[in-house]
Amino acid sequence: MTMIYQSTRDDNNKVTASQAILQGLANDGGLFTPLEMPNIALDFETLKDASYQDVAKQVLSAFLDDFTAEELDYCINKAYDDKFDTEVIAPLVKLKDHYNLELFHGSTIAFKDMALSILPYLLTTSAKKQGVDTKIVILTATSGDTGKAAMAGFADVPGTEIIVFYPKNGVSKIQELQMTTQKGQNTHVVAIDGNFDDAQTEVKRMFNDADLRDRLLAQNIQFSSANSMNIGRLVPQIVYYVYAYAQLVKAGEIENGQAINVTVPTGNFGNILAAYYAREIGVPIAKLVCASNENKVLTDFFQTGTYDKKRAFKVTTSPSMDILVSSNLERLIFHLLGNDATKTKELMDALHTQGQYQLEAINPSILELFEAGFASEVDTETEIKQVYQESHYIEDPHTAVASSVYRSYRDRTKDETPTVIASTASPYKFPRVAVKAITGEDMGDDFEAVAELHRLSQVLVPEAVRDLQMAPVRHKTVVATEDMQKAVESYLGL
Repeated sequence: MTMIYQSTRDDNNKVTASQAILQGLANDGGLFTPLEMPNIALDFETLKDASYQDVAKQVLSAFLDDFTAEELDYCINKAYDDKFDTEVIAPLVKLKDHYNLELFHGSTIAFKDMALSILPYLLTTSAKKQGVDTKIVILTATSGDTGKAAMAGFADVPGTEIIVFYPKNGVSKIQELQMTTQKGQNTHVVAIDGNFDDAQTEVKRMFNDADLRDRLLAQNIQFSSANSMNIGRLVPQIVYYVYAYAQLVKAGEIENGQAINVTVPTGNFGNILAAYYAREIGVPIAKLVCASNENKVLTDFFQTGTYDKKRAFKVTTSPSMDILVSSNLERLIFHLLGNDATKTKELMDALHTQGQYQLEAINPSILELFEAGFASEVDTETEIKQVYQESHYIEDPHTAVASSVYRSYRDRTKDETPTVIASTASPYKFPRVAVKAITGEDMGDDFEAVAELHRLSQVLVPEAVRDLQMAPVRHKTVVATEDMQKAVESYLGL
């Protein structure tokens, strides 16, 4: 039976996987979400010897079941190739008391590559399947990593255009240069004078603007999304949790069937939601530890049941988590409410109009799977140094947030369950932060810090960073948040 994806805000808005991928965001403002998990038999005795591509084929064929085997082979083989610097795609590294799942071996050295390498192929294949010949405009907001990874995936892909908005003072210098030096005739990068939430809110508004949608269609153009709001971004993230478990079995670190915990540094909630879905299809996960930085809106939600965005927005050293409106949490809320779109819409409307909502879960057993905590800036810096001293291994600040939160959880609960931490970015994306944490010295310049980071870690400087210093800046536009739509209209000739 074909998988059905429904909008979290309208129980009459149901689509297939390819339709959901093509639309990106439901036109009622909701997110397309599976009503039930596919029936998939995860045999880890077999999967332990499978390649990453083979695991991806099994997971994606279950969730994206209106794609043919040939179509999925095409998408997977185009995505997971030599653009990754290791054949295993997502290596698992054993540290003192946990395992880091390194998700940063793609072309932009962040975990977004894991899904954004395949999304362009899923999207263009979906368009062909649906008989769509409109130009697809990827409209996305980024807190640092999605933008570059999406542009790298969509650059010069025929029939597409991509427009990325990012907070001008809310990303690292390396992250900014990765975006502003991006090549491709169809790529556009715009800095805004607000924060990520401002950018994401305005992008969502444009998606739901009926007048703008009609004017786009008159020009044979339609929007789609590269954010994890798009189910085509979310489903490929499930793959690496299945793969990680299989690799633990293969290495003899756990017995087949033994439970593990997963800790995820979380901003927009997509990465940890993918871990929850992995559990739902059969990965033996006992606890999902949701790790936040000082923008701890998710920590407070899991501890109180109240989601409250009415608080000061903090710019931290882990900028990809500097988010107060975690879009993907809406999907979990939908499940917590028994897949009730009416109640979910009421809560999302309350968040928009009142800045908060109070959850009364119908399925509280789901909530019991989650633990939550946050790491301060001091905690994050301390963790980078401690992990380096323990293991001569350097974590980026996002991974360090997760590592710190896990350390606190383990100390508090005495839970010795083997734990995988999603390591979401290379420290070379945040070299000044990493070097300062270890040496106490702020190098002042990102590229001087890169050289020092190489000396400390003895890890090869990634090509994504080596090429940046001399790359010409191609994108220089800065606009006020309220002028984002004008920028879109200008690029698209409306």
